[in-house]
Amino acid sequence: MTGTAVSAPAGLPETTATDEAPRAPPLVRMAHVGKRFGNGVIALRDLNLEICRHEFVSLLGPSGCGKSTALRLIAGLGTPSTGAIEWPGRGALARATDIGFVFQEPTLMPWANVFDNVHLPLKLQRRARGDPGAAAAMKVEAALAMVGLTGFEKAYPRELSGGMKMRVSIARALVTRPQLLLMDEPFAALDEITRIKLNNELLELWRSQSWTVVFVTHSVYESVYLSSRILVMAARPGRIVAEHAIDAPYPRDEEFRTSPRYNECCRVVSRSLAHAMEGT
Repeated sequence: MTGTAVSAPAGLPETTATDEAPRAPPLVRMAHVGKRFGNGVIALRDLNLEICRHEFVSLLGPSGCGKSTALRLIAGLGTPSTGAIEWPGRGALARATDIGFVFQEPTLMPWANVFDNVHLPLKLQRRARGDPGAAAAMKVEAALAMVGLTGFEKAYPRELSGGMKMRVSIARALVTRPQLLLMDEPFAALDEITRIKLNNELLELWRSQSWTVVFVTHSVYESVYLSSRILVMAARPGRIVAEHAIDAPYPRDEEFRTSPRYNECCRVVSRSLAHAMEGT
């Protein structure tokens, strides 16, 4: 973490705020990034962050603070008005194929079955590369197996529950085997039981596949459960005002979710978020 990030507000436990401990080499860096839209709205101002390899980082903040905008800029779905997004040691072409994006809504093609929805990024990739894609079916089947949807290849979105649709969306993001997975509040619309189940499955996938994940959420409880690090953003113009390392070991389970340690982390992060919303 660099630039405008600060530690937890005064009086909060030092063990939860980030110390400058050594981390893995950075995968992506946002340096003094600003974003002004055509209507004059300043979504981001002087945003500085580093995401290191194999981290699970949550962007936490109130609605309208620029979390989704930052995620889209990392994904290349927009360009900064000021500052730069840097990819140490990687070229732009490699970056484009190394990113998976999961949107808040599953955004599935209703006329296509599960297999074809997950296959879509591979079809687009083949057109760009001229790749015959002989192994595409195996990649789709592997992605569906990761999210527990083997046997649902021929099902259509209208036949799936909300949680299953989100699994299809995640499989579609994973089918190109990205190094960086960007997730924009993917579980916000789901019921609590389904959300907890998908949180657990996501963590297991992250640990087994060694991805880097950047996860946008409004939920303190979700961010503490999932993350190795939480970046708290203040209201518009968006900027990072606090950083918290969640040093509880993985794997995490219901025992951690009901532990005093989890509750204390949630209390600290909640207070930090309140300070951010108050502009202090």
